[in-house]
Amino acid sequence: MDRKTRLARLVTPVPYLSGMTQRSPFRYFKTSPEIIRLAVMLYVRFPLSLRNVEDLLHERGIEATHEAVRFWWHRFGPLFAAEIRRKRASAMRFGPQWRWHFDEVFVKINCIQHYLWRAVDHEGEVLESVVTKTRDCKAALKFLGKLMRRYGRPEQIVTDRLRSYGAALRELGAGARQYSARHANNRVENSHLPFRRRERAMIRFRRMKTLQIFAAVHASVSNHFNQDRSLPRRQHFKDNRTAALVEWRQLGFA
Repeated sequence: MDRKTRLARLVTPVPYLSGMTQRSPFRYFKTSPEIIRLAVMLYVRFPLSLRNVEDLLHERGIEATHEAVRFWWHRFGPLFAAEIRRKRASAMRFGPQWRWHFDEVFVKINCIQHYLWRAVDHEGEVLESVVTKTRDCKAALKFLGKLMRRYGRPEQIVTDRLRSYGAALRELGAGARQYSARHANNRVENSHLPFRRRERAMIRFRRMKTLQIFAAVHASVSNHFNQDRSLPRRQHFKDNRTAALVEWRQLGFA
């Protein structure tokens, strides 16, 4: 396979299958789906530990151990996040892509420094999160290729002055869309704050795979419940929050 074919496959959107009936992922569990969704939402959305979620469930008359919450999160968290991302990707593919912001943060895993690459759109919603051991051109190419394969190409790509972005974008044929300026990337830098709060609550991470899974799930759940309450009217915010909860309670049955 030559270089052009590999690059074409990197940015070719993946078709999603629709209209297929799937069995419920809750079919072998005695616990109701409503309790499982509540436990997963509490653990992922808020900076709580597994034992904190256990205490909150106990207050509501639900007896579940922290190990059960851990198992539910590992089993259903990625499923819920994938369903949220699939709906968003299908909606974005047919709409205009205005601007994306890219940035990476330093994350320690067993005292070894790793890099969490993140991309947000012009509305502040996280598009993708990828964990790598380096932040060179190869890592940037992996991150950008995965992002463009899922969402297509934006009109403008805002990055910092890391040279890996420019080299990877030139490889993908999107070098002319890059834009770098002072304070232009504040949107993505501020989007790291919820993840940092969650990282402190979990007392850091111990495995690269665990960090990758949690970062992807946390980003999708944050996008789903992020309503920008300081911008719209109170009634509009309440309607959006109710709609988000209704949609969350339907996850797993699509």
